[in-house]
Amino acid sequence: MMINQLNERSRQIFRFIVDSYLSTGSPVGSRTISTLSGINLSAASIRNTMSDLETAGLLFSPHTSAGRLPTEQGLRLYIDGLMQVGGLSKEERQSIEATCVSTGRPINEVLERSTALLSGLSSCASLVIAPKTESSVRQIQFVQIQPRRILAVIVLQNGLVENRIMEVEQDLPPETLTSAANYLNAKLAGKTIAAAEAEIEREIHDNQSHLDTLAQKLVRIGLALPSRDAHDGHIIVRGQSRLLQDVKALEDLERARALLGYLEEQKHMLEILSAIDRAEGVQIFLGTENKIFNQSGWSMIISPYKNAEEQIIGAIGVIGPTRLDYDRIIPMVDYTSRLVGRMFGKMVDEL
Repeated sequence: MMINQLNERSRQIFRFIVDSYLSTGSPVGSRTISTLSGINLSAASIRNTMSDLETAGLLFSPHTSAGRLPTEQGLRLYIDGLMQVGGLSKEERQSIEATCVSTGRPINEVLERSTALLSGLSSCASLVIAPKTESSVRQIQFVQIQPRRILAVIVLQNGLVENRIMEVEQDLPPETLTSAANYLNAKLAGKTIAAAEAEIEREIHDNQSHLDTLAQKLVRIGLALPSRDAHDGHIIVRGQSRLLQDVKALEDLERARALLGYLEEQKHMLEILSAIDRAEGVQIFLGTENKIFNQSGWSMIISPYKNAEEQIIGAIGVIGPTRLDYDRIIPMVDYTSRLVGRMFGKMVDEL
């Protein structure tokens, strides 16, 4: 159903019920509407209109003699046709900018902080899909942090930083660390580790690397550092406990636990990118519309972010009950995703 298929009376009553539900979470009855809505109709006329809206699939009654609540179809109609999206306050905008505008911090950290910020501002769980880490290498550095323990700092061209601890058989002199890092930086410039690995192994095997034995061992250990599933990208989720705050019934608790389980499964969550692969702007998934969660009662507001080539490389958003403050959270998610995308574009310009 389209919103223009509702007459003015139906539209007014429907809007009041949805607004009340989003504010209180409680069913709305005809007496409440006649008393508080300012709609000049009798309770009987209001009941008839509510019955028509229920027949149209926009409202339902949770139990006999209760008021009405919007269905998922009703919420979708409201969001797409009636809701007026607000703007961010100056404080909210400044808070998001301070978090998302990188000032020398690794992008990993910026994404972590952005996710935590969104969770706090929205009072929901939040998530960010980090870009794929199968990127060419910008720089590698080896730093000895403890006896026989080396920290490998791998800076990728997409701005992500991989820190890996290496266990070595003996302490290595600083010149060995520098020699191994310089060799790898020369070989990996503009390439992924996987693409350069075979050539490096061949040079070491044929003694063409001009590295001493210790540096060769360090290089070989370094090549094996990145996790083999890192190229699939990963999900950062924060604020999961917020999903349990409004849970009252046992059935709702079980659904909340099931959702939390989904949030822990990287393979499920990465399907989100497929769902919004060609999306523009903020996407809203209500309940069972979301094939990833496929359970009623939850909403996901998510927006993709792009790199300098306008390719979607990740997404950021919030997850919570369907009774969300959509008009406030939508601009929050939209602004955050645009700042994150701008950060990636600026980072590429500086390379």
